Amino acid sequence: MPSRIHLRSATLALALMTCGLTALVPAPGLAQGAAAPAATPAGDAGLQAAISKSNAYTALMNRTLRANQSWERYASWVDMKKGPTGKERYISYGLYSLYDVNSEIAAAEQATVRDPALPEIDPTIRRYIAAYQALAPLITRAERYYERKDYRDDGAAEGRKLHEQMVPAAKAFLQERATLDRQMRVFKRDLDAKELAAIEAREGKSARWQVRNIMINARAVVDLMPSNESPIVDLKAFDVAVAGYAAAVREMDDFKEREPKGVPFIESQASSWLGKARDFREKLGKSKGDVRRGAANDANWLITNYNTMVSLADTAVRMAR
Repeated sequence: MPSRIHLRSATLALALMTCGLTALVPAPGLAQGAAAPAATPAGDAGLQAAISKSNAYTALMNRTLRANQSWERYASWVDMKKGPTGKERYISYGLYSLYDVNSEIAAAEQATVRDPALPEIDPTIRRYIAAYQALAPLITRAERYYERKDYRDDGAAEGRKLHEQMVPAAKAFLQERATLDRQMRVFKRDLDAKELAAIEAREGKSARWQVRNIMINARAVVDLMPSNESPIVDLKAFDVAVAGYAAAVREMDDFKEREPKGVPFIESQASSWLGKARDFREKLGKSKGDVRRGAANDANWLITNYNTMVSLADTAVRMAR
């Protein structure tokens, strides 16, 4: 195995779980980025439209994350400056095959012309799609090339040719994704706050409110998790995020004292996640925030279980109706 650590990436799946706006909106519909039904209260129409648009963009980002993962796999064994020689020790790793994203691209393209207009994000989505469509065919060709071990027949000549094309295409794609990710995080924070306020105004700090509050604060922690490219954690910001998540867990505990049924499906997972986040923070403190010094496994556990918690939260919201 290559010596480089591999940190898993969290999807933006939390954005797809924004189904708490009204009891009339089915979670599966929103998960697919569908528009709100006509029965949605008029006061919520603008927020529902923004949620629908966010879902379409997030679905595209989640599905195309595979291209990042495929490129990271390729970069783990090839010399990025020289390109492949056909004799690399881990050349059999190749690349990951990509997913079919035609429906997600179509939905995102349609969302760019729908209200509410997002002057920064809408153009970024269009550029992101173009960058993905330039890179994806190259990755697919390379994946097949290495899967079939064609480099044994041509001395990696085709591999070097593909490498020359993939490097600039991947750079452009990753730059657009970084821009989109940054813009979507800001948009989602504002959207989350508005949705949480709408739920509270309508039904108080209900089970549905508790789930959204937990997941919004969990996302704040995940946003600060390290990556292979940025393995150093901002400890002060991380402390603030963990404190916010801890407050959300305590809020959920208080709710269970008032409502014996509590918030099934997610209570135990949410509590365990808090404990693990604190363990992770303790290890980071000893390494001055550097995840590479003994905390990578904890980071991967948090990401994996965060994604599990997203699914559990979706179930909890449906059961709370």
